[in-house]
Amino acid sequence: MKAVSSEKLLQLGKKSLLGIRQPISTIWRWHLVENEPKKMRGKNLPGKVVIILCIACFLAGSLFTSRTSWNHSSKDNRDGRVPIIANHIEKLAKVSSSDWDHKRKLAEGNPGDIMGEVTKTHQAIQSLDKTISALEMELAVARTYHKNNSPSLQGPTNHSLKKAFVVIGINTAFSSKRRRDSIRETWMPTGAKLKQLEKDKGIVVRFVIGHSSTPGGILDRAIDSEDGEHKDFLRLQHVEGYHELSTKTRTYFSTAASIWDADFYMKVDDDVHVNLGMLVSKLAKYRSKPRVYIGCMKSGPVLSHKGVKYHEPEFWKFGEEGNKYFRHATGQIYAISKDLAAYISINLPILHRYANEDVSLGSWLIGLEVEHVDDRSMCCGTPPDCEWKAQAGNVCVASFDWSCSGICKSVDRMKDVHNSCGEGDRAVWNVDLN
Repeated sequence: MKAVSSEKLLQLGKKSLLGIRQPISTIWRWHLVENEPKKMRGKNLPGKVVIILCIACFLAGSLFTSRTSWNHSSKDNRDGRVPIIANHIEKLAKVSSSDWDHKRKLAEGNPGDIMGEVTKTHQAIQSLDKTISALEMELAVARTYHKNNSPSLQGPTNHSLKKAFVVIGINTAFSSKRRRDSIRETWMPTGAKLKQLEKDKGIVVRFVIGHSSTPGGILDRAIDSEDGEHKDFLRLQHVEGYHELSTKTRTYFSTAASIWDADFYMKVDDDVHVNLGMLVSKLAKYRSKPRVYIGCMKSGPVLSHKGVKYHEPEFWKFGEEGNKYFRHATGQIYAISKDLAAYISINLPILHRYANEDVSLGSWLIGLEVEHVDDRSMCCGTPPDCEWKAQAGNVCVASFDWSCSGICKSVDRMKDVHNSCGEGDRAVWNVDLN
């Protein structure tokens, strides 16, 4: 930048002064006319003095501004940078102007335009909510794969997960082979039908089990052999044990969510009878709900005495002796929606485990914005209860005996319950989930 001479500045000052002289003189004359009857308190300055003062002030301001600009410009040039503040201001002005113009046009428009904008905003919020849910799921998948020492640090994305409507995990143990066989012989499809059910209806059914305290031992080999025959197991990175059911539950949901992108994830005990067609018909009613928890809700007593079944070591957290738990789904069968499974996966390390796994799940969800659905068709009794209801047209989703926390002697009685209370082998295939 070339330096500006004092002469040029003086000429510039004179031109500026000529431009403003006429308005000033006009105002000055008006002031004199208005105040003509009054006497001036001070002396009037000569015109030449006023002009000289104006020129001096202008020149001083110009010289100060120019020098400051030269210094900043030279510094920026030496550093190899270009000032960008002006650009930001210009962009901000353009955005503000555009936004103001849009609001002005909207205000001048008809109510239909305003409602259209509201609809667009609502749709944008819904789209954002779905995107957040998808990101949460991908984060859960990555976290699970990282914990399981997957060679891929990133893990599969949500787009690579297997699509499903519901994943039904049947909780089982190493000693429960006869129970598993009784289910395979009744309400659970096997072989090619199991694969076809998953492909056509998006209904995934798996027995869920971890590994023994001695990995690779006889118990694990027996499960490997059984899975090789039926191909209906979901193996967990979990050490089996009765007092580890809460840990197994959260591991199951996390693992299932890392494999299948399902609308619902379900847990069932291996001594419960289930009508799959009625089950998926019930779940389909809540497909549009983002956070739903479905089961037979109960509020049992908190047992503080040692040695009794379902003893709660942390009974003191639930108030005085004799208090009850908060409402939660009974552990024989329950379902949660996709977002809740993602929540469990993401927060896996910090989810507290109580003695009873159904209480643990209820505690994980009770502080969230979750819709609790109390569906009594998911806890019908065994015949004659479920039989009478079926004859009346109210086919049960699940049947078991409360006294046994499952079907009493289920290995021997599962087939009888199925014959009396079953919905028919074709029912699940006739359900329309589209």
